[in-house]
Amino acid sequence: MKRREFMTLLGGAAAWPCAAWAQRAGLPTIGYVGASTAASRWVPAFVQRLRDLGWIEGHTVAIEYRWAEGRYERYSEIAAELVRLKVDVIVTAAAGAAAAKQVTSVIPIVFYLAIDPIGMGLVASLGRPGGNATGLSNQQGELAGKKIELLREVVPSLRHLAVLANIGNPHAVLDMGEAQTAASKLGLQVITSGIRRPEDLAPAFDAIKGRADALYIVGDGLQTTQRIRINTLALGLHLPTMLPTRDDVEMAGLMSYGANFPDQLRRAAEFVDKILRGAKPAEIPVEQPTKFDLVVNLTTAKALGIDVPPTLLARADEVIE
Repeated sequence: MKRREFMTLLGGAAAWPCAAWAQRAGLPTIGYVGASTAASRWVPAFVQRLRDLGWIEGHTVAIEYRWAEGRYERYSEIAAELVRLKVDVIVTAAAGAAAAKQVTSVIPIVFYLAIDPIGMGLVASLGRPGGNATGLSNQQGELAGKKIELLREVVPSLRHLAVLANIGNPHAVLDMGEAQTAASKLGLQVITSGIRRPEDLAPAFDAIKGRADALYIVGDGLQTTQRIRINTLALGLHLPTMLPTRDDVEMAGLMSYGANFPDQLRRAAEFVDKILRGAKPAEIPVEQPTKFDLVVNLTTAKALGIDVPPTLLARADEVIE
């Protein structure tokens, strides 16, 4: 996608059809809910896959974009608004899906990532969701142990692990719990540090200063909006980091391991295509990733004085230098 097209997508809100106009024009409308505008970098993958499937924004489909901007409570407000607009399908992450299910049992919901869709009450089972929601699990909770093992490969002296999460987001708290359990099984001492707002970051890092050998960061909207500051604070404390996504690693983080987010959104577009053509979410099985990306930032490793093992670099999907 060309830069001009990309900037139009992100900033040209006036050019996006509103739901009322779309209804008059007879276009189906998608309500797209993102964690923050910082996460809009993944939107082009979704829009392009829709286009491949015949759904061209502004011509055969309309998209209403909404952003929670890292505030968990915003999801309920946005969900209620999209229900009032009578969109045809809501596309969002787990937090947005949970909020949407609270206000509608009719409008189909496609979640493009969820740590534990059954445990969160989004679906009855992966094979037969049974309600108005379906989508993609990113298996983040199940990956916690693997991520910590990878971190320990890079930091063999790892004994004390700090875990940072937005405790105002119950889904992030779930991920934090998975990380705590996995770390304890590996014989590590865990120091948890919770945040709710951007201004909590400095005190949270003060609380782990001198107490941890590495930092496991739980992803959510607040983390996404503050990823540069989080990485800067971690570097200031000389802490190696395990991050949620490749984009976080690019912003001076050390490493990440997990599902590929653009790929998740491309697959979410395929769910939307099925629903707009008449399929019921209750009958569309939840999918899980088949591939996980390991990304390492060698520039950050050098800044931390870390020699990343060649065996790990050989397994990495991307090495940033």
